Formats: sequence, C-alpha cells, structure tokens
Amino acid sequence: MKQNTYFEDLGMRSYKDVWDYQETLLKQNTDLKLNDATRGDTVNRLLFVEHPPVYTLGKSGDISHVLIGEEEMKKRGMEFFHINRGGDITFHGPEQLVGYPILDLDKFKTDLGWYLRSLEEVIILTMAEYGLTGDRSAGETGVWLNPGIKGKERKICAMGIKCSRWVTMHGFALNVNTDLNYFNFIVPCGIQNKQVTSLEKELGRKVPMDELKEKVKKNFEIVFETVLVG
Repeated sequence: MKQNTYFEDLGMRSYKDVWDYQETLLKQNTDLKLNDATRGDTVNRLLFVEHPPVYTLGKSGDISHVLIGEEEMKKRGMEFFHINRGGDITFHGPEQLVGYPILDLDKFKTDLGWYLRSLEEVIILTMAEYGLTGDRSAGETGVWLNPGIKGKERKICAMGIKCSRWVTMHGFALNVNTDLNYFNFIVPCGIQNKQVTSLEKELGRKVPMDELKEKVKKNFEIVFETVLVG
C-alpha cells in the first residue's frame, strides 16, 4: 500500500517563515518517533514555495563563496541566512520552484544517498517532459545539463537536506523562470567555473509555474511511490 504524502503550496513566503514551519513539522515527527506507541503516526509532507530573493549558506559552507556584502544585499532587497542543511551557498527567488519534503524515511528507505538520488530523479523526469536531458554530476548533488562536457556544465536544480531520526527537511530548488543575475554574486553551491541555468533559458520561453508544479508532483508520486493528498 502506498504512503500518503500531504501536499501544500505555500505560494510566495519569506524564507524564515518557511524554515520555522519546516522545523515545527520535523519536530512533530521526531517527537512521535521517540514514543513507541506513536512511531507509526508520523506524517509525510511535500511543501512547494517561492521565496523573495535570499541567499542561504549550508552549515559547512564557505562564507567566502558569498561575493556581495550585507549592505549591498540590503540595498537590493535581499536576505541572507546561515542554515542547518548540507551544501554550500545557493539562491532562492521568484519564479524558482522550491520543494521541501518532510518525509519519514523509515516509511520509504533509510538511505540518504537513495533519497538524494530520488529527488534528482524527480527533476530529471520533469525536465524530460520539456525535451531536456537532466543528468547527475559525479560527486555533486543536484541536476545538471551536460555535466561531462567541460565548459558546458550548467546546473538547473540545487539540493541540500537535513535529516533527523530519518525525518528530512529542506530539499530542492529548480530554476524555472528565475532571474539568473542573482547567481553572479555567489559561487553557486561552492562550485567554481560552472554555469547556472533555468528552464526559461534552455527552452527560450517562459514556463507556466502551475504547469511545472503539476509535472513535479506527478513525478514525485512516481519516484517515491506515494500519493499526494491535498
């Protein structure tokens, strides 16, 4: 029998608000897992959101990969957070689909490598529906185009997660119609000399966000063998 995963589209929300919401949902699940009587009552969730412009740096990220000062960020109406996920520096902003799965991996598979590869597969399947060949880059998380061709490598989806008692938070950020100029002020994901791209840039046209979300939801259900509810 397939697991249910409760879906919420939060629309445009501040990064801090959604980070706090994720922490609350994660704590609810981990608290349940501490009690043998309620271990099976954990709730799987998938959150979709767009954020106002913000840079986030992972817990072990290198601050030198932020190439813009705090005052300049403020002038540009941007925020910055040093957060508790894996990975380095990335950007979130309008017209970028951010997905935060809050999953109890005890109900799926307790393997973080499998989990990250599965998230990547959701995006790879979605890109294929637009005629694009998404791929993995050896030793790097996320989804790329032409990762094996020097000078043509370009990242379209960044990923970074946290996992506590096999409950996940944080997730993926897929550039849809994202303003890629924001990436000029960071070393994206701490990876030097590689490009960042978007569906809009690759296709030469804007992609309707609602259309894209439905494709990602469908592929999430396929890859994780789950049913999205809500």
